Amino acid sequence: MSIVAPKARKHLSADARFGLVRNGFAHLPDSRLSEPAMAFADALRAAFAMFSLKAPSRLAFDKERGEGNVHPLYGMERVPCDTHRREIRAPVSPTWLRPLLKSVLRQLQRGKALAPMTCLEGYYLLALDGTEYFSSKTMPCASCWQRAHRPGAVT
Repeated sequence: MSIVAPKARKHLSADARFGLVRNGFAHLPDSRLSEPAMAFADALRAAFAMFSLKAPSRLAFDKERGEGNVHPLYGMERVPCDTHRREIRAPVSPTWLRPLLKSVLRQLQRGKALAPMTCLEGYYLLALDGTEYFSSKTMPCASCWQRAHRPGAVT
């Protein structure tokens, strides 16, 4: 008796979803005025890689970046360091990323991959993290969510 694996659906594979993200990043506008040394899409892919690999810190991600694992997995020509990632992606509006997120979710919906997560009258229950991983009390950002603490400190 043999074990029969379920038929793989190529459009639901990690490669297919990463491809959607790569293509989506490639079509976002680069607002930098000078000739960039680092590709805009590579900086966005590096940020995506940092979260999808669940790096516990930026330093840990930079170590992975240096070991060469990130480059082939995420299709980057060059993997930017932390400083370049922050400088390049700072002006990116979250509204630019919404169509990209919708295309990934649409693909998952079509393949019925989200069906087991349906609850509350047709809504999906998804756990998205990242809000607690990377925060700072010393580097405020106009695009960042801010949390006020009782003694007057802001994160």
